Amino acid sequence: MEATPNSKHTEFKAFFLIVFILNFICPSTADAQYADTTAYQAQRLKVNSLLAQRSAKFGQYDQSLTQHTGIFGFQSKQDVKNSNEILRQIVINDNNIFKELKILLDYKDMIVQQVKRDASNSNSRLQNHQATIRKLQEENERLQKAQQSIGLQRTLASSAAIVFFVIFVLTFIQRSRNRMSVPEQSNKDQYD
Repeated sequence: MEATPNSKHTEFKAFFLIVFILNFICPSTADAQYADTTAYQAQRLKVNSLLAQRSAKFGQYDQSLTQHTGIFGFQSKQDVKNSNEILRQIVINDNNIFKELKILLDYKDMIVQQVKRDASNSNSRLQNHQATIRKLQEENERLQKAQQSIGLQRTLASSAAIVFFVIFVLTFIQRSRNRMSVPEQSNKDQYD
């Protein structure tokens, strides 16, 4: 069955109406995604800052190793303590970097899971939209068939009415002729 341009227009209207309603009803995840992205970016900046601090501390450590303020050009106890303190700060900084990297990786995993959920939700919504469109198309076809059936019934009813009218008119004409011919025969009988 071929769809008319008007029925296609109606199908498109119904489709866009359904999509609009579903998008309006379903909560938007754009704000949540923006917050996750912002938190992820902030965490990346924090890790980069800690890495820059570590690099600076390593520069200080290299410099402290070159300091020899002791007798005969050797390192004094204070020089070794300073170097050890810088190393201790580097280790503390490394531990902080590992903690922050763990948080960063957790954010990354969370974002991946969110993308998977969004893809799954989008897929299920798409399937629901397709099912709804299929139902609407079937309903549209059913209504068109019903409309054609009603049109056929109207045509048959009109044809029957015309046939009955023609029979009525012919019957009326025949009776009128019969009435006119009956008096002529009775007049003939009287004269004979």
